[in-house]
Amino acid sequence: MPDTTSLHLFIVATLLLLIVPGPNMAFVSSHAVAHGWRAGLAAALGITLADVLMTIMVSASLGALVMSWTPAFDVLRWAGAAYLLWLAWQAVKTPPADTGAQATQASLRKIFVRATLNSLLNPKALLFFMVFLPQFVNAERGSVTLQLVFLGSLLALIALLFHTLLGACAGWLHGRLPSGRVSKRLGAYGFAAVMAALAARLLVLNRPV
Repeated sequence: MPDTTSLHLFIVATLLLLIVPGPNMAFVSSHAVAHGWRAGLAAALGITLADVLMTIMVSASLGALVMSWTPAFDVLRWAGAAYLLWLAWQAVKTPPADTGAQATQASLRKIFVRATLNSLLNPKALLFFMVFLPQFVNAERGSVTLQLVFLGSLLALIALLFHTLLGACAGWLHGRLPSGRVSKRLGAYGFAAVMAALAARLLVLNRPV
């Protein structure tokens, strides 16, 4: 386990990184505003799953293996951009209709999967885990792999709490938006705009040298 000083620095650094607006923040808040706090929670849980999976990849050195393949960065960002644009298109072309409990449950499952894929298809997210976590590992304090797993799990937990709170706040706004077909349609277009903006962000990413 990392020493106390490194652990405190890790927590502070994680919190500072989370409060800076980024794709995960936009993803959670846009879903919560469009569909309510439950959608924000589903998105937060999906991002957490992606964080755990990337922690496992980094701990097992799979992340470095993936990124050592030169086209991997471009493959991930193009796939991620295409997925986000598909979500934007689906939001625009599909009438907002979730009215029953079964439809709501299905929608929450979709949002959970969307959030997971959105994070996993962002090459910068994997690179972040590969660069950020090892900075707080002390090889003299036990297994490096276990320390990476611990730090990644802690990061995922902190991010889950942050994104859940963010989703609750954005969901509060959802409850105060005017109801009606026109307002739902405007919400769908707003959601599509956020997804398209995230896709554009991926398309302009350059592979770090």
